[in-house]
Amino acid sequence: MQPFVLTCIILVFRFFSQLLILFLIHTVTLSKFRCVASYCQTMVVASICGTLTFLVMLLFGGFIIPRALLPNWLKWGFWLSPLSYGEIGLTGNEFLAPRWLEITLSGATLGKRILMDQALDFSSYFYWISVGALIGFTLLFNVGFAIGLTIKNIPGSSRAIISRNKLATFGERNQDKDTENGMPKLQAETALTPNRTGRMVLPFTPLTISFQDVNYYVDTPAEMRKHGYMERKLQLLHNITGAFQPGVLSALMGVTGAGKTTLLDVLAGRKTGGVIEGDIRIGGYPKIQQTFARISGYCEQTDVHSPQITVGESVAYSAWLRLPPEIDSKARNEFVNEVLETIELDEIRDSLVGIPGVNGLSTEQRKRLTIAVELVSNPSIIFMDEPTSGLDARAAAIVMRAVKNVADTGRTVVCTIHQPSIDIFEAFDELMLMKRGGELIYAGPVGHHSCEVIQYFQAIPGVPRIKDNYNPSTWMLEVTSTSMEVQLGADFAQLYRESSMCKDKDMVVKRLSVPVPGTTDLHFATRFPQKFREQFKACLWKQCLSYWRTPSYNLVRFVFITLSCIFFGALFWQQGNINHINDQQSLFTILGCMYGITLFAGINNCQSVMPFISMERSVVYRERFAGMYSPWAYSFAQVAMEIPYVLMQVVLFMLIAYPMIGYAWTAAKFFWFMYTMFCTLLCFVYMGMVVVSFTPNIQFASVLSSMFYTLQNLMSGFIVPAPQIPRWWIWFYYVSPMSWALRVLFTTQFGDYDDRMIDVFGETKSVPAFMKDYFGFRRDLLPLAAVILAAFPILLAVLFGYNISKLNFQRR
Repeated sequence: MQPFVLTCIILVFRFFSQLLILFLIHTVTLSKFRCVASYCQTMVVASICGTLTFLVMLLFGGFIIPRALLPNWLKWGFWLSPLSYGEIGLTGNEFLAPRWLEITLSGATLGKRILMDQALDFSSYFYWISVGALIGFTLLFNVGFAIGLTIKNIPGSSRAIISRNKLATFGERNQDKDTENGMPKLQAETALTPNRTGRMVLPFTPLTISFQDVNYYVDTPAEMRKHGYMERKLQLLHNITGAFQPGVLSALMGVTGAGKTTLLDVLAGRKTGGVIEGDIRIGGYPKIQQTFARISGYCEQTDVHSPQITVGESVAYSAWLRLPPEIDSKARNEFVNEVLETIELDEIRDSLVGIPGVNGLSTEQRKRLTIAVELVSNPSIIFMDEPTSGLDARAAAIVMRAVKNVADTGRTVVCTIHQPSIDIFEAFDELMLMKRGGELIYAGPVGHHSCEVIQYFQAIPGVPRIKDNYNPSTWMLEVTSTSMEVQLGADFAQLYRESSMCKDKDMVVKRLSVPVPGTTDLHFATRFPQKFREQFKACLWKQCLSYWRTPSYNLVRFVFITLSCIFFGALFWQQGNINHINDQQSLFTILGCMYGITLFAGINNCQSVMPFISMERSVVYRERFAGMYSPWAYSFAQVAMEIPYVLMQVVLFMLIAYPMIGYAWTAAKFFWFMYTMFCTLLCFVYMGMVVVSFTPNIQFASVLSSMFYTLQNLMSGFIVPAPQIPRWWIWFYYVSPMSWALRVLFTTQFGDYDDRMIDVFGETKSVPAFMKDYFGFRRDLLPLAAVILAAFPILLAVLFGYNISKLNFQRR
């Protein structure tokens, strides 16, 4: 009984010893990634640098290449890798256990023999040295993390990027203009008087939008049901009736929760859920969403644009895809220039949009760019959601001047707005005011100095009069609040329904809901303005510019593959030469080199593309809602854009690592290797795109991709050869791109050396025979493997396109 108890105690001790090492490895790895990220400017750079440093740790960790096989001038690297101490601790704790005490023919125990083969035969006390080293690395990385956060510069404020010469020219021009006008510079910039009026280059059809008894319902949130609300549906809009007309600048106002944006989304057809009731008409005809998307624009509250495109290119890209093909390029360019002048963006047309809060345009300039991108589609109706939100008074005035310019072209312009300044509020012609709960309490003209609004509410008994010089919009929201309703014992929605204003508005809506004699309903022969080929060309043009101007993505991954090739070439110098392969260890080492560089280059590609696609996906959502292109056109352009960059990565590998490692210099072997690397790296890039396309955010995508890496690692056929994989898992081996890549790489490089005999596990075999017996690789399957390698990227590209076309994680 006593030996049994002692054995159990030893087993429990070794279990927790193993657990401690694994915990410390996990901790030190997290600390390392945090430390690297603290010195990087973007997520893409952090991801690539994190992968590169982890690759260095793994290469020197003693697993892919044993310590004894490291070049003498690089053996010091083994002691600088945290993974080395993890492996020393784990292997010592396991192979020095009693169950490995069987004596081998060499006189050493079986466990000791295994450790000696891997050059890890350290004394048992090295376990505690490993524990101390891992704790030390954790502290070191966390100190580095703290230093990185301390010394790293805060991203600069967002501003337009223009040349010094242009800045000087613009300054002189503005100064002359201000002097002529006889007003200070600030006043000149913030005046709400439109800079230009009149018709634009391209004609459009002025259209009204009228709506009667619009209701909107959503499923009742679980939290409300817990508090006693038993209705299955929650009504957010209650019988909203109104109309917006051409040349009239209309405002949608109300307190938070009144339903301003909800009504705007319902009218624009942007709701992705819920139930909509009511009658919505365009020019007197029932609204058809696909047609409406062609004649309307929607400026979202969040200004979403591709960061590496200039202002002029953003507007030109929108015009290319949204204007009909009958308009030639000359007329289109003239229209783009006119839109830039109307929105006052012509002076910064060559500025990169940039990332909000980091670089590029200021918030106010982004707002105006959003308006320009929609205006260039030549719409009849434009919706703007909070165009002045987040702006100071001066910036808000500049944006509203641009909005006023748009309305003066004869378009129907509707803006949601929250507590504007006096000048901005009185720039609107008409107002629709809603109270909390989605009910209408005013729909009529604003009037000169807000006289119509003030007169209406002051006529209600008990409503306090507005003070002198008080903001009418602020006063209006205060006197119509829920607390004021309770105080007055009145329902402002009911008062509006009983007013003459409501009756007049109903008559106007009924009149506008009937088509004007002689007009016809709008109809377009195709869903999108441009044909698929033109959509693909436009998307490819934009992606080409974005990729070229994103060195944090493309240049950094070229640096990664270059450094990786140098590391692998130095560590495995000429070990790919068949004359250097004498036993299973030397063969496993060079095969591990192939496995390691293929897997890590692929993982790096997958990791680095995900933030890029995630950032661009928000732009795709906006452009899809606008009906700019088919999702398949964007998807194919995106996957096509990766091909030359991945090919360049492979060329760098073949020029640097291939000769350094000593692989065979025959045309067949060279091009087989190049083809396999190209298909595999492309497959990993597309896998990153696919993962992002069916996950709601980059965090979830990163977690899911980590699981994919683990399965690729375990089921690739190297760590666990195919003949040893359990039957219920063998299916994943055959659907793993890495397994087919390794099959081709191993077989084409070493599968034809039938006369090369090596000692493997006490036997003498030829290299091809050993690979067939141990890995299950055969040369006669190479044609099939080549086809499957090409099929993987194609399949993933199609899956990416399908996800982009069918999945939408925006909830409105």
